[in-house]
Amino acid sequence: MGNRKWLGVVLSIVLAILGTFVLIRYVQSAEDRALAEQETVEVLVVSDTIPEGATLEEVALNVSSKRIPVGAQALGSVSDLSEIQGEVTAVDLVPGEQIVNSRFTTLAVLEASKEIDVPADLLQVTVSLSPDRAVGGSLEPGDIVAYLASFDPFEISGAIPEDPDEEPIQIVVNQNQQTLAPAEKPKTPNTTHIILHKILVTNVQIETLPVPEAETAAEEQGVELAPTGNLLITLAAEAPAIEKIVFTAEFGKVWLAREGEEASELDTEIISRGVIYR
Repeated sequence: MGNRKWLGVVLSIVLAILGTFVLIRYVQSAEDRALAEQETVEVLVVSDTIPEGATLEEVALNVSSKRIPVGAQALGSVSDLSEIQGEVTAVDLVPGEQIVNSRFTTLAVLEASKEIDVPADLLQVTVSLSPDRAVGGSLEPGDIVAYLASFDPFEISGAIPEDPDEEPIQIVVNQNQQTLAPAEKPKTPNTTHIILHKILVTNVQIETLPVPEAETAAEEQGVELAPTGNLLITLAAEAPAIEKIVFTAEFGKVWLAREGEEASELDTEIISRGVIYR
């Protein structure tokens, strides 16, 4: 009787394991069938937490290759770690995320960023800029910049809160019952202005670096190559300035100018076409 009992227990365990295996195979088969109907790409995915500052050799021990739909591929993802040769992780990488080049940097830049003493009363925010809008991609942690904002024309009513006592605009209907649009509201001109001075750069992440062959050719010609992708530039400032930085990045256009400690902050004005030729 005892042997039958143990035989039943063992049989139950074997059936449970077999059922789990069949279920896993079914799910994998379903995923394969779904992927077969889509265009796919191979990406590298983090399998275990990778700390900030890890070398590519350390990263290689904690990543695996995965086939995913093209639409799910992250911007700047890499399929081979040789694409970011000589770099280290700029931040901690967590399981499940794709390996993207913007999460890596050089050891020198990482160490420089750690040496920056950011005052405790400042906030930090990151903006994404093309190299031509960020001093050719040459900015480094510790640099001081002026922040320029450019805006396309927008309705004046959007610049000044509307008066609650003001009469609302009336929509006119003519005798033929055709709705006539109200007169076009006045708009601002295109404008550019330095809105912030002496802003601290605390971190710079580069989306795509020039390929080694191009860098070698540039060195032979005595020139320096700029990054080929956007830069993620982190800035430290007080809360009112952070609001201006985010608003401009969201609704306008941003330029950064490297600013010397003794650079004058006087004699600037809002620039538009009406004053540019004076």
